[in-house]
Amino acid sequence: MKKLLPIVFFCFSAIGFAQDDPYPQDVNKKHEVSMNALTLIVSEWIDLSYEYLINEESSFGIDVQFGLDNNNDFESYRNFSITPNYRRYFSNKYARGFYVEAFGMIHSTEEDIDIFLSSTNTYTVEVDKRTDFSLGISVGGKFVTKNGFVADVFLGVGRNLFNSENDFSEVAGRVGISLGYRF
Repeated sequence: MKKLLPIVFFCFSAIGFAQDDPYPQDVNKKHEVSMNALTLIVSEWIDLSYEYLINEESSFGIDVQFGLDNNNDFESYRNFSITPNYRRYFSNKYARGFYVEAFGMIHSTEEDIDIFLSSTNTYTVEVDKRTDFSLGISVGGKFVTKNGFVADVFLGVGRNLFNSENDFSEVAGRVGISLGYRF
């Protein structure tokens, strides 16, 4: 009887581990498309993303962002950016959960500069257009349903490498709540 008990325990353990995963990882889905809802609502920027899942722990993606409205309340306005990124996931689930991202961003901005003309005692506004490249990191979390719906929340900051003449233009930020689909 004492020899039978370990055999019975082994059989029940094997049956228990052989059950289907209640949260399937669907490793055959390698592509994601999404749109950043936060930037669309807050600043009228369209931010579209594509992500290719390399394996269960990493992915490569690219974001394209462009502005819809140049008449905003910000002194500096990003009109366009392309942001390739590499993400590393820290979860036991397939390319989801907490991640750290390294990104590079090429972007163009327009900044209104107030200039005082002493000869006429008036102010004038000039538009300063710049293109810059940033390197940075982000952290975020990704949630994926069984049907492939994706919600992604992230926050990041990068350092501009060129054209950084004032404190405001030295950094480039990334923030978002993206909604999309994995297929």
